Amino acid sequence: MSANSMSVEGMITVEVAFALPEKQILKQLSVPLGTTALEAVKQSGVLEAFPEIDADNDKMGIFSQVLGTKGLDEPAVYVMQAMDRVEIYRPLIADPKEVRRRRAEEAAAKRAAAPK
Repeated sequence: MSANSMSVEGMITVEVAFALPEKQILKQLSVPLGTTALEAVKQSGVLEAFPEIDADNDKMGIFSQVLGTKGLDEPAVYVMQAMDRVEIYRPLIADPKEVRRRRAEEAAAKRAAAPK
């Protein structure tokens, strides 16, 4: 392990990230070995800065890999590794597939209505 990832014996450096369109936070902190992703989020101070976060229910991931999927443990179980970045994801406002479908339909309607 590098000197940056291990600051004190038994401690590791991790990051917690959350973003809104107008404001973002990336908080680096030292946590004890064995700290879970959920515990790191709660220790980071991000919940106080963004009270809209529901740490017990919002999806989280490690470097874009959603926890609780693809063999990764849930945030309350996943044990952080040195230099992991836990990301807190906002709920989707609109289904991306539905948005693409609607956009394609609008483009097709414009093409059909265009003079030939």
